[in-house]
Formats: sequence, C-alpha cells, structure tokens
Amino acid sequence: MSRNTDTVNAYLDGFRKNDHAQILSCLTDDIEWTVFGGFHLTGKDAYDKAIDGAPHFIDPPELEVVRMVEQDDVVMAEINGVARRAEGGEMRMSMAEVFVMRDGKIAERRAWVIELKENHFR
Repeated sequence: MSRNTDTVNAYLDGFRKNDHAQILSCLTDDIEWTVFGGFHLTGKDAYDKAIDGAPHFIDPPELEVVRMVEQDDVVMAEINGVARRAEGGEMRMSMAEVFVMRDGKIAERRAWVIELKENHFR
C-alpha cells in the first residue's frame, strides 16, 4: 500500500463511521468534489456540509471496495454501497471513484454513482 491508497482507505473508513474529522483530515483545503449528474462543490466547508446524506439518507453508508488501483497521483476505486433511505428502504449502488492526490491528501474526488434497482448490474 502507498501513502495515497492509505489516505483513500482512511477516508472511506471515515464515511463508514460518519466521522467528519477523519474524512476532512484526508482532504486538501481546496478539495473539489464532483458527483456526475448530481453536484460539484469546492472547499472543505462545503464538503463538510455535504458529507451527511440528510435529509434523504441515514448515515453511515455501507461501503465495500471491490478493487483499487493507483497510477502516479491518482487512485481509482470501484465501490459497492448501500445507503438507508430516511423514508424507509435502502439504495444499493455501484460507484466508480477517482481520487486526485496532492501531497498524500485528496485534492479532487470525481464520482459516478449508479443506483442498482434489480441486481448487481441493473
């Protein structure tokens, strides 16, 4: 494991525990977060406000890393997840995540989130 993958694993662990301090410690101050088709934000303050799934989801989500690869200062992860909906039920999802690293911290997170309604691919 490299310093970059250690940071990404610590970041994901923070999400699993809904630990804002742990999550934010893995980010640069000028972090950019894009969920394609969803939103784009910049900065730790905006990130901190967006971490929780409220009002639509109940934290923390279940996240399982399927695989993680690294090239230079980019870590890519395939992740399966489950988020509990506030109104009941759950959302199962498959995610592709690109983490652009700077000095061992996440400077940019680019995410593609696909909700799974029937099985592992649909």
